Amino acid sequence: RDSAIKQIFTAGPPLFARLVGLVLLSIGLMTIDHREHHLDSVRGGLSVLVYPLQWLVDLPGSTGEWFRESLSTRRELQEENASLRTQQLLLNTQLQKLEALEAENRRLRALLDSSFEVGKRPMLIAGLLSVDMDPYRHQIELNKGALDHLFEGQPLLDSRGMMGQLIHVGPFTSTAMLITDPSHAIPVQVNRNGLRTIALGTGTIDRLELPHIPDNADIRVGDLLVTSGLGGRFPPGYPVAEVIDVEQDPGRAFSHVTARPRALLDRSREVLVVWPPELEGPPPPPAPTTDKSDT
Repeated sequence: RDSAIKQIFTAGPPLFARLVGLVLLSIGLMTIDHREHHLDSVRGGLSVLVYPLQWLVDLPGSTGEWFRESLSTRRELQEENASLRTQQLLLNTQLQKLEALEAENRRLRALLDSSFEVGKRPMLIAGLLSVDMDPYRHQIELNKGALDHLFEGQPLLDSRGMMGQLIHVGPFTSTAMLITDPSHAIPVQVNRNGLRTIALGTGTIDRLELPHIPDNADIRVGDLLVTSGLGGRFPPGYPVAEVIDVEQDPGRAFSHVTARPRALLDRSREVLVVWPPELEGPPPPPAPTTDKSDT
């Protein structure tokens, strides 16, 4: 029986001859494929047959990578969105004073042939916790308080203009009154010509009144009202409102002027709390301490 099995494996040409024949066949096939490209169709057919196997081998890795990207993408997008919103708020706040600065520069250059420079003010971003639902009290609650060095009377604004001032400061939260509150008043001036007046809240979220403006005063629809800085509470040059209606009656001594606030009083979710130049802003984070015994 063993001899029969050996005869089966030893039948045919010798192993060396088989090796030489296979080598010659391989060289011939490579030569034909290199010069004539006859095996391209065969190679394409084999790749089609092998593709399902390659797909199955790669399936676990690609599935795991898809799950990791799906789980991490949402968190990364939320963090990136929050960072971009903060940057946009700061940049818009810095840019909103350009209109006031241009008009003031023109007036000062004409009078003194000099330039005017405005220093940077310390600011703190605060978020809204709640809004007073009383239609005649326009007040909001912020998530910053006395521990963040806030104080009563401190002005706040958003990326478009002045919003109001703090009226109560607790340890962790504070309450602010918006400029449209019926009991609020803010000194303003017309940015075009410097005309000074007072903007009073009306209890309507999109309307302010400018009382006691003479009937012959130079004020027009579309004029920008900015803070005048009188009284020392509100910093000068920040946008407050835009004149939307001027009613002049020759039979009356004063015009009836209304304006629309520039700030998004009913939409802003974050505000900027501003420090006057004579006061310091929020303290910087403490520097890391070093242990002298280690040096």
